[in-house]
Amino acid sequence: MKASDLGSIVIKEVLKRANCSPDDVNEVVMGQALTANQGQNPARQASLQAGLSIDVPAYGLNLLCGSGLKSVCLGYQSIKAGDSSVHICGGQESMSQAPHVIHLRDGIKMGPGQIQDTMIKDGLTDAMKQIHMGITAENLKQAQKNGWFDQEIVPVEVTSRKGTVVFDKDEYIKPGSTVEQLAKLRPCFITDGSGSVTAGNASGINDSAAAVLLMSGEEVQKRGLKPLAKIVAWSQTGCNPEVMGIGPVKAVNEVLKKANWTKEEVDLYELNEAFAAQSLSVLKSLELDESKVNVNGGAIALGHPIGASGARILVTLLYLLQRTNSKKGVASLCIGGGMGIAMAVERV
Repeated sequence: MKASDLGSIVIKEVLKRANCSPDDVNEVVMGQALTANQGQNPARQASLQAGLSIDVPAYGLNLLCGSGLKSVCLGYQSIKAGDSSVHICGGQESMSQAPHVIHLRDGIKMGPGQIQDTMIKDGLTDAMKQIHMGITAENLKQAQKNGWFDQEIVPVEVTSRKGTVVFDKDEYIKPGSTVEQLAKLRPCFITDGSGSVTAGNASGINDSAAAVLLMSGEEVQKRGLKPLAKIVAWSQTGCNPEVMGIGPVKAVNEVLKKANWTKEEVDLYELNEAFAAQSLSVLKSLELDESKVNVNGGAIALGHPIGASGARILVTLLYLLQRTNSKKGVASLCIGGGMGIAMAVERV
């Protein structure tokens, strides 16, 4: 499925769950990192497919892994500035649909043309240093078995020549994995014996979409709605592109400072797992209580659909706060090119 198809599904569902009309929406913002051959403005495509009026503007943004969370930040800013009162924000990505391309506009004079995989070129390779992101799950199995993800998932129907299949669970989870099996996997990026990143400790190639509905406090009161949470603060920081995975350290410290919270008073953290080595570095640097971090598992087991991941981990955090009767949460991601983004939310 195209990313916009997935995006339209979650846009419809978030309106349904909030009991809001498509006509109530002022603007739609959807993060997406891989847009080659997706047609003009995939966010607008998703908006119109979801039944929103042609009068409602929609646009996409590309902050790589942080796209889905940055879209929420932009919606928050718009509402805070008084430019809107109802925003749909999220992310959509279909990594399986990223095309291979070849530059032929100037012709090929000698030798074979160079075909590029846009998923690797535009999504997984640092543009400054030309290095793959890879250079730089028992808990999840139980969480899926217990149905803890069911509330945040919208079933998706996919029709092919073989019939219609309904996806209502994340298919990337591999319940039968063992430590012994994972230890046998070969390193993917450095193969001289010193590499540690394998298919078992890195996030996968996934298709996904996620969305949230943002409203001003006045709009919520007027409609008599019960929000899941309020945005307390957000932050975005930069770091060395060669160690982009450490980005959440500065971002989390900055958002805690803005929220006037200590790291100890935060009940739950959702920190995107690009790679196990990256996640462990962030945990060690922030000195967090591991029992509060990705308590149902993270992207290594669940998946990391680049532009949708920020919104996905935020949605997971919101439902997790509700299910565990917790109050304060922080979501954060590292971003290719050397950046980090974080958001602090509080149940109300």
